[in-house]
Amino acid sequence: MRALTVEPGRADSARLEKVQEPPPEEGSVLVRTLGIGICGTDIEIVSGAYGAAPEGRSRLILGHESLGRVEAAPADCGIAAGDLVVGIVRRPDPEPCRYCAAGEWDMCANGRYVERGIKGLDGYGSDYFRIAPEFAVPVDPALGMAGVLLEPASIVTKAWEHAERIGQRSAAWRPRTVLVTGAGPIGLLAALLGVQRGLEVHVMDRAEAGPKPQLVKDLGATYHVGALPGPDACRPDMVFECTGAPSLVLDVLRRNGAPGIVCLAGLSSGRHVLSLDVAALDRSMVLENDVVFGAVNANRSHYEKAAAALGAADRSWLDRLISRRVAPEHWADALRKQPHDVKVVLDFTL
Repeated sequence: MRALTVEPGRADSARLEKVQEPPPEEGSVLVRTLGIGICGTDIEIVSGAYGAAPEGRSRLILGHESLGRVEAAPADCGIAAGDLVVGIVRRPDPEPCRYCAAGEWDMCANGRYVERGIKGLDGYGSDYFRIAPEFAVPVDPALGMAGVLLEPASIVTKAWEHAERIGQRSAAWRPRTVLVTGAGPIGLLAALLGVQRGLEVHVMDRAEAGPKPQLVKDLGATYHVGALPGPDACRPDMVFECTGAPSLVLDVLRRNGAPGIVCLAGLSSGRHVLSLDVAALDRSMVLENDVVFGAVNANRSHYEKAAAALGAADRSWLDRLISRRVAPEHWADALRKQPHDVKVVLDFTL
């Protein structure tokens, strides 16, 4: 079968090659791959900046944002042939910390977890993959290829869940307004969940053209180009910062309403150094009872809640988040970002 593989730590080593079909010991559920979402993590791994191959091997099968159709599954496992499923990315470590032991491997305290297509486990970027039933999440067949959005939606679902738990520190907390920075897949899905909660949603992004402004407007949210809205236009109760741009992170820490909650859901490249008035930031956060937290990865409960959110969304809107579908033979094109890309999918049906 075909698989997109890479030698982690070695730049430009990715290639589409023939590999053996996955052995039964990798999981009792056999899945035919339909699509693999491409994200910044994949690009970093291909660049040699990140990633780890399975133990004893030099190459890793890429792909952590999956969608596939079940070919075969054990009876009474909750999944049947023909079902659409998405594979969970992370697996708990062999000697679970207290979080992993409770099924919250997304909060792993010791870092010995593995992740499919990223760290120590082959990903889903092959014609077939195998998976244990407990790590396969069924999705509504009506979603079609948009089901590949489930993995990024699970991360956003976790971010919202944690923000709402923090907000409940006050019995009087009644959020009205949310600001999302960045209109990539994570940002747009964060905005979708805000609209589904009945909140006033504002989204800021640099794009003046392309699909992003209309996608935001079609949600019923307000789009801001290039700069954060002023306090008269938006004083958000919650902020979801989805770009990782250091200057923007600082800006949103200064702009949230009091008592505000800021979720950092984007990763910085680490190449930028900015001056920061720590004393002023500390004073502001303490006096306004602000909270800043980070969110990454997701556990099964988040995938299941995200599947429900996608199922309740407008299907045509979700379809428009997939801006390009690229055949596996042209995988390099999928990794080259184009100006109007939102979500690029490596489509194994082409």
